[in-house]
Formats: sequence, structure tokens, C-alpha cells
Amino acid sequence: MEFVTGVKEKEAMELPEVIIQEEGTEVIVEGAIHSIRNMGEIAFVILRKRDGLIQTVWEENKTNLDISELKEAACVSVKGVVKDEERAPHGKEVRLEQITILSQPTAPLPLAIDKWKLNTSLETKLDMRSVSLRNLKERARFKIQEAICRGFREYLYAQGFTEIHTPKIGAKGAEGGSNMFKLSYFHTPAVLAQSPQFYKQMMVGVFDRVFETGPVFRAEKHNTRRHLNEYTSLDFEMGYIDSFLDICEMETGFLQYTIELLKKDYAKELKMLGITLPNVEKIPYVRFDEAKRLVSEKYNRKIRNPFDLEPEEEELIGKYFKEEYDADFVFVTHYPSKKRPMYAMDDPADDRYTLSFDLLFKGLEITTGGQRIHDYNMLVEKIEKRGMSQEGMEQYLDTFKYGMPPHGGLGIGLERLTMQLLGEDNVREACLFPRDMKRLEP
Repeated sequence: MEFVTGVKEKEAMELPEVIIQEEGTEVIVEGAIHSIRNMGEIAFVILRKRDGLIQTVWEENKTNLDISELKEAACVSVKGVVKDEERAPHGKEVRLEQITILSQPTAPLPLAIDKWKLNTSLETKLDMRSVSLRNLKERARFKIQEAICRGFREYLYAQGFTEIHTPKIGAKGAEGGSNMFKLSYFHTPAVLAQSPQFYKQMMVGVFDRVFETGPVFRAEKHNTRRHLNEYTSLDFEMGYIDSFLDICEMETGFLQYTIELLKKDYAKELKMLGITLPNVEKIPYVRFDEAKRLVSEKYNRKIRNPFDLEPEEEELIGKYFKEEYDADFVFVTHYPSKKRPMYAMDDPADDRYTLSFDLLFKGLEITTGGQRIHDYNMLVEKIEKRGMSQEGMEQYLDTFKYGMPPHGGLGIGLERLTMQLLGEDNVREACLFPRDMKRLEP
């Protein structure tokens, strides 16, 4: 009888291990051939690893394979000797002695992934996503996104949150309206989740503090640089809050933690992409109506919609706070009740407004959050005032019958936050496989 006892150390080395080896050390490396520069009697065969590139050197009559047998995109295992070479990536190269081909491509690469920048359109990059992401700069975008998700998880775990996973098929949308993808669930009408809102509120009564990262779906007929029909939402909900500002403070803490994490563990990607990190030491907050007034007066813009912020207004608010306070982020608070979901807590001082907020990052909304109604009778009354039906919300409402603490939470658009950090102008650049009005593949 044989047993699996866990992960065993591989003979093949990863890039960080190779670059610390002394000159003359024999190593085995596995990777994909990123590019080949054939100089005749020698050739530089650049291998792509998860941590970056490593230069290997083929020399005529010194390996078991001729250079003509190697192709870009082939996966290989090579054995060779480490040599110091300041012109090579990381100052090291491997002089090849033996090459084993693990797999061969059957067609040439459709994109020049070895170039520093892919000189092709966004649509072409998306059509050939699994190939275009082999370009180091394209790939680096999603290491930055990894850092955001990692920072979100690590920070909230440290703050006593429990990670949950909620269903994405439901009987009713959390926010109502018509922007829901409808489907038949064994002959019963159902929808794809607009957010995990109802479930995370229900779980506050169980765990006090919960968070989730997962997909949400919006059937909005937008075709803009800032909208996706499926995106990843970073959600949390927390109980026993004193005010909605507790939520803002928690998000600020997450951003501060993530910025430090990027500096510490993702410096290579930051440098590669030329990213200047924002200052999140302190984030200003301003009331919705005051924000409108400020930008209207400074930029001579007429207020057209008193109940919501238009994209141009978000940009102007971002511009105003950058100019006046050198702030890349700003919380806009007290949104009108008319434009917030029924579970949003109204401001006791003026029920035309809610104890809610959006966080703008460089003039783009990346977060919506606020304090929720925790009293059952108040929640039912608001539903009735809006002329809404309780159908499909029975279990959600039952939760409040049995007592709920004062609570609130938020949802962060991962792709939008990534886009703004990268300095891109299209959210599709920050999504592995975007879903919009026209794209269902790849």
C-alpha cells in the first residue's frame, strides 16, 4: 500500500531560487519559451515563469537539441549551469546542457507577447485573452488585482470578520428594479444576484461581522468604459455600529493596509506598470448636497439631477478634492432616500436623505455603502411606502422579527478599483474575461 503524504519539494527550481544560486551551480528549470534570439552559434532562450523571465543560453554542440527544434510557446525542462550576467534579467543566466520538450505549440503565436507593450486593440486582446495575458505587463495588472483581494481578506480577518459564500441564484433582487437577469429555476422564476445584500445582512445576526468576494450581475444596457454586466464585488457587513462612519473607517483601514501590502510584496509590478500609489492616510468626507454645491460654484455647472450624481459630477468632485486637499479619494455621504434601496437607513434629522455614502476614487464611484435599517417595523413600513411587494423577501424580513443589531456595510467594485489604481480608462482592462452587452466569450 502506498500513501500520499503531502507536497514534496520539486527538483526544478523557481525563479527566486535560481537567482540566489552561486555561479557554477547546476540547476533544473521548467517554463514556457517566451522568446528566442538566434545569434548563430549561440541563442538566447528566454523562459517565462510565474515570477518573471529567466535567460538561458543555447550554445552550438553543447546541448542535446538543435535550436531549430525549439519554438516560442513550447513548454520545456532545462538543465544547465548558473552564470552571473549583469545584462540578463536579475543578473543571472543559465548555460544550457540539456533540454526536454514537455509540449509543443501547433500554431504560431497570434500576438507578439514578448514585446514590452502589446501594440493591438483592446478588443483583440480580449478576443485572445489567454494569449495576450502571457505578456508580462498585461499579466502584472492582475497581480495588482490579486493584492487588492488579498488585502481585503487579510485586513478583514484581522478585524474579526467571518468569510461567507452566498447563493447567486435567488427569488428576488436585493435592490429591485428591472436590471436583473431572469431565468427559470426548475420552472420557477428566479434571478441572478445583483448583490449578496440580503444574505450578508442576515448573517450579521449570526457572526456580527461578515465579508464575501464574488460575482454580481446587472442587466443594465450600458456600453460605457465604467460598466460591466458581471463584475466582482468585495462586500462586508458589520453589526453593533455607532454610525455609518464606522463603515467608512473600516474601508479606509482596508485601503491603508492594501497600499502597504502593494509596497511590500508587489513592488516589481508597481514599477513595471508605472503606478504611483494614492495617499490614503486620511480621506475627506462631504455631504451629497454640499458636494453638488461646491462643484457647481467652482466649475460653473448647473445642477440637473438633485437626486443622484452624474458621471461628470463625480469627475468634478474628484477634481475639486484633488485640487483643494490633494485627496485621491472622497466619501460622498447622505445620498437622497429616493435613490437608495429600501433597506437604507434614513437620516433621523431629515428623512429625505440616508445614512449612506459612495466612495469616489479619482472621480469614479468604486464603493456604495451605509447604515441599514435594523428594526423590523421600520423596514416593513418603508417597503409599504414604496409600494413594493414582500414576495420573495419573506425569509429576509423574518430575520428582523427575531432581533438584529445596528449594522451597515458596503460593496466595492473590484474591477473599477483596479482600473483606477492602474490609471486605465476602460474597466475591461481590469477584468480577466469581461461580460458586457456584446461579449459572452471567451
